[in-house]
Amino acid sequence: MLSIFGGLPGTGKTTIARELARQIGAMYLRIDSIEQAIRDCSPDTVGLGEAGYRVAYAVAEDNLRVGRTVVADSVNPLQITRDAWLEVGRRAQAITMEIEVICSDSREHRARVETRKPDIFGLRLPSWEQVISREYHPWDRERIVIDTANRSLEQNIKTLREALSPQ
Repeated sequence: MLSIFGGLPGTGKTTIARELARQIGAMYLRIDSIEQAIRDCSPDTVGLGEAGYRVAYAVAEDNLRVGRTVVADSVNPLQITRDAWLEVGRRAQAITMEIEVICSDSREHRARVETRKPDIFGLRLPSWEQVISREYHPWDRERIVIDTANRSLEQNIKTLREALSPQ
């Protein structure tokens, strides 16, 4: 199975994706970690473009092909990145689940963005202005939506695990 997370920075997607991966014993793949490693190797890199995503697609596909469950954590802001993740799952013949994490309370979302600390050495977190002005296409297909506003991690994981369970 490939669980494909998306959502703006500060919505709680990394916290949820990491905890889900821990609970189900999945491989956890985070774009921020990949992109920071690339920056660390080449400090004069200005923009990474799609490099981090392409690396993640390849690593995810390799792991899916050997039977591992993969949890992919990224902003996943564009239709093209969402389609590419689905293509990875199709090529690996894996079940895919798209999960969008939102925070419907803009005050809470802003507070999270403005007070969080980086958990990756060297990572520069976006400002609130950068988050709200970021290109982020609306989703146009079914997905699991997790709204983290005023909800605990445990509540969000429970909702997600129920949505991922076969009925």
